[in-house]
This record gives sequence, structure tokens and C-alpha cells, in this order.
Amino acid sequence: MDISRDEQRVLHALAQGGLIKPLKDTRGRIQGLELYNRDGWRMPFLTLTLFRKLRRKRAIASSDGQPYRITRRGLELVRSEVDNR
Repeated sequence: MDISRDEQRVLHALAQGGLIKPLKDTRGRIQGLELYNRDGWRMPFLTLTLFRKLRRKRAIASSDGQPYRITRRGLELVRSEVDNR
């Protein structure tokens, strides 16, 4: 399964130790997202649409209210690069 360049960029950041923190409203619905790389820097290119696509493909998941992380399926989807650890 091919994934877009933006999806690839997000998955690379997550594969290197990044995380996605959802910003929720008073009803508990996700209104915004913050993507952080492994160094704690915020990365601005994650949109709600892109987030939903990654969840639908089961490339990212959250457990017990923790931030979203990459799954084994996400690691299979991401193409390797030299800078990945």
C-alpha cells in the first residue's frame, strides 16, 4: 500500500521516537493536534485529515489515554531512510 509524502513525513518523525498529542474539546472530541519529534520540537505539518487517514490505516494508535505513537503496521508502511535509527 502506498502512502503519501505527508503521511511518510509524519511516520518518519514517529518512527524516530516522536508522538502526537491530541487537543480535545470539553466533550472529549479531537479539535487539534500537535506533532512532536524525538527532541521535543513541534512539527507543524500534521492536519486533522492526515491524522484520520493514518488512524484509518492503523499506522498510529493510542492506548490508555497516552499520546499517539506509531504501530507495527506503521513501521511496515514507512520507507526506510538513512537518518532513521
